[in-house]
Amino acid sequence: MRTRTLLKSLLVQDPNCISFYAPIFQSLTGQNLLKLGQQVHAQMALRGLEPNAFLGAKMVAMYASSDDLDSAVNIFHRVNNPSTLLYNSIIRAYTLYGYSEKTMEIYGQMRRLGLKGDNFTYPFVLKCCANLSSIWLGKCVHSLSLRIGLESDMYVGTSLIDMYVKCGEMSDARSLFDKMTVRDVSSWNALIAGHMKDGEICFAEDLFRRMLCKNIVSWTAMISGYTQNGLAEQALVLFDEMLRKDSEVKPNWVTIMSVLPACAHSAALERGRQIHNFASRIGLDSNTSIQTALLAMYAKCGSLSDARQCFERVHQTENSLVAWNTMITAYASHGRGSEAVSTFEDMIGAGLRPDNITFTGLLSGCSHSGLIDVGLKYFSCMKTIYSIEPRVEHYACVVDLLGRTGRLVEAIDLVSKMPMQAGPSIWGALLSACRNHHNLEIAEIAARKLFILEPDNSGNYVLLSNIYADAGMWKEVDDLRALLKSKGMKKNPGCSWIEVNGKAHLFLGGDTSHPQAKEIYEVLLEELPNKIKAAGYVPDTSFVLHDVSEEEKEHNLTTHSEKLAIAFGLLNTSPGVVLRVTKNLRICGDCHTATKLISRIYGREIIVRDLNRFHHFRDGCCSCGDYW
Repeated sequence: MRTRTLLKSLLVQDPNCISFYAPIFQSLTGQNLLKLGQQVHAQMALRGLEPNAFLGAKMVAMYASSDDLDSAVNIFHRVNNPSTLLYNSIIRAYTLYGYSEKTMEIYGQMRRLGLKGDNFTYPFVLKCCANLSSIWLGKCVHSLSLRIGLESDMYVGTSLIDMYVKCGEMSDARSLFDKMTVRDVSSWNALIAGHMKDGEICFAEDLFRRMLCKNIVSWTAMISGYTQNGLAEQALVLFDEMLRKDSEVKPNWVTIMSVLPACAHSAALERGRQIHNFASRIGLDSNTSIQTALLAMYAKCGSLSDARQCFERVHQTENSLVAWNTMITAYASHGRGSEAVSTFEDMIGAGLRPDNITFTGLLSGCSHSGLIDVGLKYFSCMKTIYSIEPRVEHYACVVDLLGRTGRLVEAIDLVSKMPMQAGPSIWGALLSACRNHHNLEIAEIAARKLFILEPDNSGNYVLLSNIYADAGMWKEVDDLRALLKSKGMKKNPGCSWIEVNGKAHLFLGGDTSHPQAKEIYEVLLEELPNKIKAAGYVPDTSFVLHDVSEEEKEHNLTTHSEKLAIAFGLLNTSPGVVLRVTKNLRICGDCHTATKLISRIYGREIIVRDLNRFHHFRDGCCSCGDYW
């Protein structure tokens, strides 16, 4: 309405004068007014009028903001005597459309014409340097901004800090920040994000505490940083602060996207559900990105049914490859290979082309479920049908697939024919398979490779030690332990946690520090052993490495961290409640056997998420079918 009023008022002026058109184009922004702008442009052409630099800048801005970059570029090239204002318009346009290299080319052209640029030029140019991860270009632009005295400009200074942060030069970013006399919230936010990215949590926390005016980006940067650094509890605590009634800043969809992985990391299903409910209350239930993040969270917290519901909601509104990939990967991690395959076929039927992530999830699902022929078929068709070159992660899945079924010679033959160097994931899969199938020769080959590739990973030494122990080669076990000790490495302690009434309870192997330790051990050492032995349980002491008595080995097995967590869950939840346990390492075979029997005796579903996958125990059976 305001635009049309402006047009009427201009009718009293001379339409053959260039100045007549500038306010018109300045007011015409957005796709809904593009047609009107094109009509005005056509009237200019009929009168033989060519835009000067000032009018050209307004026309470039109008076309660029109306999703018509081609017309904007065409106008730019038709102006004979370009100005800084005109160059700023086209630089802004190219930057916003993501053409960073073209922006730098135009900026170079601008400099050659003797146009220095101003505080509107440099923020966009510096943004492109950051997008290109070119610290060399960024420092050149910084030097040019210094020459014309723009470093002290708040917007240019903030853009310089952002550029240095994104190029990984935190010392330069911090030095600039400390010199700034006037800082806006964006400079604080950029520095916080940079410290979080580098894992410098204390520096980020110090900045956040010192900020007098925090906006949604400040809070989200902290929450996202905590999540990315594995500090799930801190992320959730900060999110809860935002939800307080007296909080001036409330979470938005980006904040929710940032905090959901924290729930997934700590397997905090109830917290995840609370955040889901909050997202629904503020109208984000239909947001595709939120639903996909919820899908991933539910899958990683062990609730496939909730994950599938989120997938169906996304599927109804948008055919998103990310959502399909997340669902396929979810089925794979839960050992539901057949469902992963059928979801993949549904995706192809829906007209989507798979990518590298799709095939990683699909091949992983086949590996976890023993679908060897199906997995090999899909691996073969990656390149021939879908033109996707297999990567290291795809070869790792196939090596794991072959290794799990005992086809170790084929697996190592595949490794030798790979077009790239095999990484730790491949040799690690081979070493794990060698323990299951008692192949000492290939185990030693894989272990030697891993000792070079991952010299500080104690897990590889421990796994080879397990294989030696299985073979009764105690001298070799002692030699490996001595080597570990000489290198100052220790075995990662096994720990498990369980969420009860929204609170996580952590247990280490043999842990007696929990307030309910006495009751837990009464269940573990008295009640449980009698019940599960009566059901046919025989302790598998091969999973205890120490060369000690059988009685001591049995005691060590009884107090594994996952058994402590399950005993706590049995004590503190009502009959029928699902127990959800997370372990930082792979569940051992003895605990796997015992948990199957516990699920039958107590009539409980027990879901254990270990380092590699999920195990759903119910009625004395596990979803993995003992294939893991």
